[in-house]
Amino acid sequence: MPNSIALISKYIALLDEVYKQSTLTGDLEATPEQIRQGNNANEILFPKMTLDGLGDYSRNDGYVSGSETLTWETKQFNYDRGRKFNVDAMDNEETAGISFGLLSSEFIRTKVVPELDAWRFAGYAAKAGTKRTNQTYSTGDGILAALTEANTTLDEAEVDSEGRYLFITPTLYNLIEAVESYKSKKMLDGYAKVIKIPQSRFYSAIDLLDGQTSGEEIGGYQKASTGKNLNFMIVQKRAPIQFTKHRVTKVISPEQNQNADAWAFFYRAYGITDVYDNKQNGIYVSVAAS
Repeated sequence: MPNSIALISKYIALLDEVYKQSTLTGDLEATPEQIRQGNNANEILFPKMTLDGLGDYSRNDGYVSGSETLTWETKQFNYDRGRKFNVDAMDNEETAGISFGLLSSEFIRTKVVPELDAWRFAGYAAKAGTKRTNQTYSTGDGILAALTEANTTLDEAEVDSEGRYLFITPTLYNLIEAVESYKSKKMLDGYAKVIKIPQSRFYSAIDLLDGQTSGEEIGGYQKASTGKNLNFMIVQKRAPIQFTKHRVTKVISPEQNQNADAWAFFYRAYGITDVYDNKQNGIYVSVAAS
């Protein structure tokens, strides 16, 4: 049993490392200090503050009293996904542990993380304050002009310039890189971070396959019939509501498995992807032509 426990610990550490290296939306994750539990089990609360503006100062009466109101915005968790696998103990032993090790790490790297990213981008695109549709770019200068327009739109909406993240397809990023370095560097350096997103994770809408219905047994996600490719998205860090309340990677050894002589792997992710109602202007998205 000690050897099995050590092996389990090794796999779990590997899985956590794979997840952290692969996710492309991790920078937008909220911290536990920013949220609190709602009255119902599937609710989460986020703080929202409203303040009065300036009033005239009187030399006789002094300051005009103002008020501040801190309310808690209620949102429901909207992402609850999981999967389990079994690997026969002999199959695993005869491959020197490769079968189980590859299954678990590859599942998170190639299935879990891409779906999480795709789900989040589609959610933010749906609630973006500014959405430019049917946009096609063939040159780096064209992309730079589009980014200039995007930044101007955000500036005019008084979106904080600090903490803006640019998510962009590798194809368009490489077009920017081909432009004179002083132009591209000046533009890209203005963002907190520039992250290249594969087109396969970058859609305006996706469908989550339930893993049970006929035709959906393979699970995962696919581009929705109404979905379109995204070119780029600019997100001010405080605009989205992104929080993973529960993420469990559970491994059961053959000695502990009551149903089969097999390693069992369980994965579940439970969280929320949304946008603050009063911060939708903090998200700008360019949608490709059909």
